[in-house]
Amino acid sequence: MEADWEFEIGGDAPVIDACWPGFIDLRWTPQSARDLDYRLHNLPEVIQFPALAAVLETLNGQHSPMWTAKCDFWPALAPQDFDADELDAQPGGCVHAMACYLDLLPKSDQQWTAPPLIEAACRHICAALHAEPFRSCRVDLVIRRALLASGHMDLGITAYITACGATPGAAQAVLELAMVTFASVLCPASTVQSEGMGE
Repeated sequence: MEADWEFEIGGDAPVIDACWPGFIDLRWTPQSARDLDYRLHNLPEVIQFPALAAVLETLNGQHSPMWTAKCDFWPALAPQDFDADELDAQPGGCVHAMACYLDLLPKSDQQWTAPPLIEAACRHICAALHAEPFRSCRVDLVIRRALLASGHMDLGITAYITACGATPGAAQAVLELAMVTFASVLCPASTVQSEGMGE
């Protein structure tokens, strides 16, 4: 599986905002467990892409080392927005493409306190993804500054997961597998089950 990472923290680079107006907290707590399923399944992105629900549940779960501040789903990418070679697609297997992104923040304030720590985390994630024998997909990790609820700046990761296929259905199946694999790498103690894959 293709994967790469980069820093984007200088100048006018985008900032992950944990306090944006539409934020819906998906983090697991004993109190939130009662209506977490409702909040997950009523997200517009999950309505469009149901397999995202299990991934968000895992990444915000009790055993996850991080949580998600934001996500989005693009059901159809324009041809100029993806590259068949970068997705390691077979000939004819990159006609349609779709993608998701996730803003990831550490659960512990001491987790990514300095650039070398978050760089090491990204290198570890990419190495684990490279070991997965999947084609027609890739993960790009972008390290960004993050504005936390406490008001101070920290570091976070925007993860872009892209997949392609000969048909929209094939691209969606690859994206579901890529998303589940990504969540499993980040949270190895959890079992991720994709609704869209019938598991």
